[in-house]
Amino acid sequence: MSDSHDTPGAELETAPYRFELALISTARAVRRIYELRMAEIGHRSLAESRILAHLEGGPLSQVELARRISTSRAHIGTHIDRLEARGAVERRADPNDRRVWRVSLTPLGRELRQKALEIDAQMRERLHVGIPEAERDQVQSLLTRLQRNAESILSASSDDSRTPNLRRLRRAGGRNL
Repeated sequence: MSDSHDTPGAELETAPYRFELALISTARAVRRIYELRMAEIGHRSLAESRILAHLEGGPLSQVELARRISTSRAHIGTHIDRLEARGAVERRADPNDRRVWRVSLTPLGRELRQKALEIDAQMRERLHVGIPEAERDQVQSLLTRLQRNAESILSASSDDSRTPNLRRLRRAGGRNL
């Protein structure tokens, strides 16, 4: 019979690492499921679905969209370029400041947003099988506290400008990990 410690990396599956490993691997699996399903409607990333969701309330600047989805201004431009090429969004110069681009949904963008909502509802239903609402609420509460702690660590590390990953996270907003 094989001992679990014979498997490379098995030590990470024991305390004290088990919680973080489960969190990271679960987040990756759920993200992959959503990416696969959103690809069915032509989205190349979850960011594209999130952009459409944020535009539901009306036009936003590219800078505001980047802040809302916690990405860089360069990355948001790439996502918007793709959505614009597909006819899902349109970009117009802000009449009050021609340096600012306002992004809005097109009729196709609204249609894609609706399809994304339907996929999301299906995925939530399947992911929630066997998990009562009270337990989901507990996990949400726990994750909210964990996120606050992570944000606190990032804030405390703000003077460590030598760490490239922390600089990148800060530029991307680092708010919604």
